[in-house]
Amino acid sequence: MAKVKTKFVCQECGYESPKWMGKCPECGVWNSLVEEFENEINKNYIATTTNILTPLTVDEIEVTEEERLKTGLDELDRVLGGGIVRGSLVLVGGDPGIGKSTLLLQVSKNLSLDGKRVFYISGEESEKQIKLRAQRLNVKGTNLFIVSETNLDIIERHIKNLKPDIVIVDSIQTMFKIDLQSAPGSVSQVRESTLTFMRIAKSLSIPIFIVGHVTKEGAIAGPRVLEHMVDTVLYFEGERHHTYRVIRAVKNRFGSTNEIGIFEMKGDGLKEVLNPSEVMLSGRPENVPGSAVVCSLEGTRPVLVEIQALTSATAFGMPRRMATGIDYNRVVLLMAVLEKRVGMQLQTFDAYINVVGGLKLDEPACDLGIVCAIASSFRNIPIDSKTVVIGELGLTGEVRGVNFIEKRILEAQKLGFERCIVPFENLKSIEDKLDINVIGVKNIYEVLEEVLGG
Repeated sequence: MAKVKTKFVCQECGYESPKWMGKCPECGVWNSLVEEFENEINKNYIATTTNILTPLTVDEIEVTEEERLKTGLDELDRVLGGGIVRGSLVLVGGDPGIGKSTLLLQVSKNLSLDGKRVFYISGEESEKQIKLRAQRLNVKGTNLFIVSETNLDIIERHIKNLKPDIVIVDSIQTMFKIDLQSAPGSVSQVRESTLTFMRIAKSLSIPIFIVGHVTKEGAIAGPRVLEHMVDTVLYFEGERHHTYRVIRAVKNRFGSTNEIGIFEMKGDGLKEVLNPSEVMLSGRPENVPGSAVVCSLEGTRPVLVEIQALTSATAFGMPRRMATGIDYNRVVLLMAVLEKRVGMQLQTFDAYINVVGGLKLDEPACDLGIVCAIASSFRNIPIDSKTVVIGELGLTGEVRGVNFIEKRILEAQKLGFERCIVPFENLKSIEDKLDINVIGVKNIYEVLEEVLGG
C-alpha cells in the first residue's frame, strides 16, 4: 500500500512545510500550520487537454464593448465601475452579520425581476432559511434559483444545466472539492474552490459573486492568494450596531478602486444613501466645543463629515489617546504639532477623537478638522456651525494644498455652509463664482485665528 504523504500548511498565508512548526516563518502567526494530505498531480493533464489556445499577436485580438449588468443599486454599480462585467469573479468580504447576504439577495431580486436567471448557492443556510430572509426582503420571482450545496462537482453540474446569467456563492469557505483530503475552509480547499469558480466564470462568461469570511484582524480568511485570483475585491464595512454600511473596492480590474457606496440597514433590507453628507451631519450639535466639519473625498464623491474631539485632564502619568475612524498615529502626530508649534500643553490631557457615522477617513485633507476639533475642546471654545475646514497640516505647522478643492467647496455650499477655510495655495485653482466665503490660510496659527479667534 502506497504511503500517504502529508504536509503542513499555514492557514493564514498558505506557507507549506514538510514538518509542523509552532510559528509560521512566512507570516509569523503562531499555531497556524495544519496537517493536510498531499494530492498527486496528474502529469498527463496537458497531454490529454484538447482546448489549447493558439498564441495571437496583440493586433489579432479583437475587443468588443460589452454591456454591463445593472444590479439595480446605483451605489453598488458605482463601486463596481458601472455594473457587473460578464465573466468576472467578485469577492465580497465583511464582518459576520454586516449584511453581505442581504445585499446579494437584494441584487438577486433586482436582476431576476429584470429577466436575468440568478443562481444563489448557499453553503451555510438551508433553502427554507433563505426563503425566510427572502420574504422579509420581499424577494419573489421564477428567475431566482436557490440551492443549499457545498460539493463543487454537483454545483458545477447545476450551473451547466441551468445556464444562469449570474451566480452567487455564500460562502467560499464552505465549499469543498471531493478530490482533496483537507477539510472545507482550509487553504487548499479555498484555493481550489476559487480556481474552479474562476474557470467556470471565464469559460461560460458568467459573472460570479463569492462571499468570504474575515478574520479578527479584518482581512479575508484564507490564503492571501485568494484576493489575487479574483477580478474584484469588495469590503463591506460598518458596525453591526450602527445603521450605516460602506462598501469599498480595494481591487477592481474593471474600474476605479477609490469609489465607495453607502447604505442604510433597515428592517426590509439595505437602502441606498444618495446624499451621504446630509445623513452624516444629521443631528449635529451646534455651538458645542470639540466639533468640526471636514470635507473628505471618497473616490469622486465629496462627503462632509463631523469630527468630534474630547480632551480631559488625566489622573495618571501617561495620558490616554484614542481614535475611532482615523489613524491613531496620525492623531498623535497632529497633537505633537499643536504642542510644539502652538504651545498647547496636551501632555497632561487625555484625548478622544471620533468620526461620526462610522466612516473611516484616511486622507490628509482632514488634518485641519482634527486639529481644530482638538483645539476647540482644549480651549472650550465652539467652532461656528456654518464653517468647514479643509487642508493638510505639515510638521512645521504649514498648511498644504489638497486636490479637487472646488468640488469640496461646492458640496459645502450645497448643504448651506457659509464659510470654508482652505489652504492658501488652493485659492488660485478656484474658478467658479461661489456663494460661500472662502478663506485661505498658510499655517496653523491662521487656522486657529479664524476658527477660535486666536
